[in-house]
Amino acid sequence: MSNDAATATVDGATQAAAPEQQAPAHGIGASLAPVDARAKTEGTFPYAADLWAEGLLWAAVLRAPHACARIVSIDTSAAVAMPGVRSVVTHADVPGDPAFGRRIADRPVFAAEFVRHHGEPIAAVAADHPDTARLAAAAIAVEYEVLEPITDPEKAFAAEPLHPDGNLIRHIPLQYGDPEVTGEVVVEGLYRIGRQDPAPIGAEAGLAVPRPDGGVELYTASTDPHSDRDLAAACFGLEPDRVKVVVTGVPGATGDREDLGFQLSLGLLALKTGCPVKLTATREESFLGHAHRHPTLLRYRHHADAEGRLVKVEAQILLDAGAYAEASSESLAAAVAFACGPYVVPHAFVEGWAVRTNNPPSGHVRGEGALQVCAAYEGQMDKLATKLGLDPAELRMRNALATGDLLPTGQTVTCPAPVAELLAAVRDFPLPVLPKDAPEDDWLLPGGPEGAGEPDAVRRGVGYALGMVHMLGAEGTDEVSTATVKVQDGVATVICAAVETGQGFTTLARQIVQETLGIDEVHVAPVDTDQPPAGPATHGRHTWVSGGAVERAAKMVRTQLLQPLAHKFGMSTELLQIADGKITSYDGVLSTTVTEAMDGKELWATAQCRPHPTEPLDEMGQGDAFVGLAFCAIRAVVDVDIELGSVRVVELAVAQDVGRILNPRQLAARIEAGVTQGVGAALTENLRTVRGRIRHPDLTGYALPTALDAPDIRIVKLVEERDVVAPFGAKAASAVPVVTSPAAIASAVRAATGRPVNRLPIRPQAAVVQQG
Repeated sequence: MSNDAATATVDGATQAAAPEQQAPAHGIGASLAPVDARAKTEGTFPYAADLWAEGLLWAAVLRAPHACARIVSIDTSAAVAMPGVRSVVTHADVPGDPAFGRRIADRPVFAAEFVRHHGEPIAAVAADHPDTARLAAAAIAVEYEVLEPITDPEKAFAAEPLHPDGNLIRHIPLQYGDPEVTGEVVVEGLYRIGRQDPAPIGAEAGLAVPRPDGGVELYTASTDPHSDRDLAAACFGLEPDRVKVVVTGVPGATGDREDLGFQLSLGLLALKTGCPVKLTATREESFLGHAHRHPTLLRYRHHADAEGRLVKVEAQILLDAGAYAEASSESLAAAVAFACGPYVVPHAFVEGWAVRTNNPPSGHVRGEGALQVCAAYEGQMDKLATKLGLDPAELRMRNALATGDLLPTGQTVTCPAPVAELLAAVRDFPLPVLPKDAPEDDWLLPGGPEGAGEPDAVRRGVGYALGMVHMLGAEGTDEVSTATVKVQDGVATVICAAVETGQGFTTLARQIVQETLGIDEVHVAPVDTDQPPAGPATHGRHTWVSGGAVERAAKMVRTQLLQPLAHKFGMSTELLQIADGKITSYDGVLSTTVTEAMDGKELWATAQCRPHPTEPLDEMGQGDAFVGLAFCAIRAVVDVDIELGSVRVVELAVAQDVGRILNPRQLAARIEAGVTQGVGAALTENLRTVRGRIRHPDLTGYALPTALDAPDIRIVKLVEERDVVAPFGAKAASAVPVVTSPAAIASAVRAATGRPVNRLPIRPQAAVVQQG
């Protein structure tokens, strides 16, 4: 099997395929297992919920039961008087900045005058027992004047301001080309995308420990510890060096892992009581506290010529930001920039808005902005194919983007963009057999073998989707990471504040040092804010920026190691190589081990990696806003019961451009996980609200796909065309399959039913076909 197809599937399960040459045992290209894999599978890995400290107090948070209300009064006297209660804090006890936010500081630590969303924190309690803390929080008397919530984002434009900053967070009017141009064929569509929750496997938990200098240490599963430290210090009224964030084990993250307000409550209670304070959120509190994927309304009009080539795309995109800004500005930029998809569009006019409502806050969830528009523009491509009588894959092929083409933002695609190659790979991959062609297989009706449907009502559909995401931050974000590599006594240590969220950074760091220095034993130090910053764990940053910093530091140590030998033998360091723990020269004159060359010395180096700068989109939506792009093609095969509207995803064939395969097994796992998250967005995951209140903030009412719901995932092609500006040439792997798979599933349901399917998740009534 060639390198551009480094994984294959066997009996329906994605597995690492045997390469043409023996895979390395370590270093880049090896399927090195995560160092914490055994502890996690055995349940011995330490998470924040497992932490303990002498003199520990327990915290509980009182949250608002309304989506919109004016706070008339807060009476904490009953809670304070309860035996075992040590402290109660409200907005009046915040010594520093009363509001916080990673992008815009518009979210209060505790609601003061108004409640703007269901579950907003009102007060927090510290007590000597968790039950006492919860009872005390419930005893706080809050008088509300309940107001009419604004839950429809379209009504937010004309509504009274929900926030002092107004209801409009950002407006981007992208204009590219000639607005008067029209196509011979025009199709229109209205699409709605629901609210997906990141639903981390472990709910939020944390421990705050006061310090003798009047500061505090926060032990949490933070994914951006330095930003969290700075925001917490501002709210606590402290200098940043008096607040330390220590990253505990992260039980999975597909976005902003932690609700920062959760950490602030802990820190305030620890500072006020002088005791360690712990809080473990319930699943309901987790749903109420952290950010969700933006519900989105999208209106599209596609123009094409008679042969199916796109002429113009017009779109309106409205993101429901919920009560606070969070990452809405960045999400809107991605949605507007990628509104036409990975297709060549000579004329584009896209208008996007992000507005505040009284719905739960929206924020960063893997593939934000890009997932919503992918579902819409691929729905439009299916409509065009039907109207023109073209095969859906052929229509997409005629319009596929390539390196050197322009995005509607005016930015030239300089990175590898093998979109047509990816599409051809999934199109040409053999389709799964029909049950009637394999009578030995059980007929699995949508809904399971014991489903209520009848086989005669089941229709099979095949659909396609092409997706794209940006890597790293965008619009002028200063992307930088710092890493230190130390070597002593044959052991290397990597110090980098890049948080391991399940994306495999710690494994990658070990591989980089093994590859560069020929040292097998490599340790990655725990992360805290005493280390230089590495930035957030989003958009594939740590593979690129932090991995690049580790590589540079390791190469500097390599030079320190080799220079004395090169000088002694009168040659340059470039003529020496390190492999399998040995140093050899090109001519064989020099041969020694790394341990012997170290001679008991300690070598270390610190390096930074900073990609080339980007720029904000201008008033016309134009600008070089993105460092790099990643692409994916997915073909979905579904079975639909057209009487019941139930859908079973039979198979998802995936082709993806990955730049370079750094860890084949880990890469396959990331793609599988991303595809499965997309299945949830397509079929089951929708955090429903009624008048702004979350209906079922639990994992019973919020339907996550399980192992039984996961389809066969066939990774049919991984294109290794290296991005020359990226360290190792690698690209982000997990976000783009999340973006693409919901659109592919919707396309397949359209093919099976002939229905428009313009809403995600797909409701049963959208897949029902009236029998004549």
